[in-house]
Amino acid sequence: MEPKTYRITEVAEIMNMTLKSIRRYVASGELKSTKKNNTYFVSEEDFEAFKKYIESGEQAKRANDIAKSFEPAMQMDLFGSEGDKSRTSKPGDVVNWIDIDEFWDNPSKSQMTFVDLFCGAGGLSKGLEMSGLEGVCGLDFFKEACLTYNRNFHHPCVDGDIKDPAVKELFYETVKKQLNGRKLNVVAGGFPCQGFSMAGNRIVDDPRNSLYKELIEIVQELQPDFVICENVKGLRTMLNGLVEKKIVSDFEAIGYKMNVTTLCAADYYTPQKRERVIFIGNRIGVKNYHPKPILTPKEYVTTGQAIGDLMEHPVDPDFNHVPTVHRADMAKRIMETREGESLYKGYSDAWKKCPWNEPSCTIKENHGGVNLHPKLPRVLTAREMARLQSFPDDFIFEGKKNKQLVQIGNAVPPLLGKAIGLSIRYSSGDF
Repeated sequence: MEPKTYRITEVAEIMNMTLKSIRRYVASGELKSTKKNNTYFVSEEDFEAFKKYIESGEQAKRANDIAKSFEPAMQMDLFGSEGDKSRTSKPGDVVNWIDIDEFWDNPSKSQMTFVDLFCGAGGLSKGLEMSGLEGVCGLDFFKEACLTYNRNFHHPCVDGDIKDPAVKELFYETVKKQLNGRKLNVVAGGFPCQGFSMAGNRIVDDPRNSLYKELIEIVQELQPDFVICENVKGLRTMLNGLVEKKIVSDFEAIGYKMNVTTLCAADYYTPQKRERVIFIGNRIGVKNYHPKPILTPKEYVTTGQAIGDLMEHPVDPDFNHVPTVHRADMAKRIMETREGESLYKGYSDAWKKCPWNEPSCTIKENHGGVNLHPKLPRVLTAREMARLQSFPDDFIFEGKKNKQLVQIGNAVPPLLGKAIGLSIRYSSGDF
């Protein structure tokens, strides 16, 4: 006889808890589960263990705190309704929020296709695949990132400089071959933004903007239904907001109506307070939707929940888990650094210690200055960084350790990408 299992919807019903809360426990590893055909199942043994865990005094208090976060007044204050502004928006944003909660657990397989420019290791691609979209091709010039991409996806990554006509032609040929007569629905890309400058009150033609211009050119050539552009939050204030206005204007000039806002990855089960500005546009006359936050701050997945089990994990290069052994004086300084602070004065992000009982600060690799472990006298391993970026454990990074850290630090959190993909699907009527 088959061992008894429960769907997480059944667990929620039996425990008299919200499905959202159960998903959070799954995401944090507090409720052990297995995934089969995009559906989570909990064994009877793990369910019984979870019940005992919840019935402890500490967890009862936690559940009560979570329940309070669902009071209607607080929901309205945090999330608002369609067309309102979330806590991450800025004055003047016109944002259409869509509740993706009902689609989160088991998205159906979509016929929608995407390509990913400046794809890196494939964080956004992984997220879009998690939302049900089908990848066609990636493109990046970082050799090790392309090796990682090709290892983890069934579709190819073109390795080369997007400005090189031969590389661009190879990309077009690969996309055409992969589509095999089908339509391309989405072009996604996180272009570098350092090249924008101005003279007087206008943006000038800076040669460093060539990568952004290549993105525009490729969108014009491929004519997808939708465009997704991802960038650092600081882009919104560059040149007093003129850079953002130029991007919106340039896409509108080639037929794409754009909406833009800032999203926080922690709102979508990522154990990290990583904020990114997300442009979503389309040329087919539908409303552009951004994903409404799923979690409130009280429900965020914490650093400890995400990486606590790795503290005793053996060294495993094949798992990207190779702890750094520091000098004794360095290890002492790391242990004495307080959570949320940097090891070195004058650094705001590099060598920063992640908080244990909150989502991590932004994960990045800054010339070797990676994040500090909250409990151990060392920096985070590549696998711990990947966990905090929401990469699944079977996503393996290629290259030397320092190259792995760069790939992870530069990536879009896959669960943020999943949320964006679900909102795109809703816009297109794909549910």
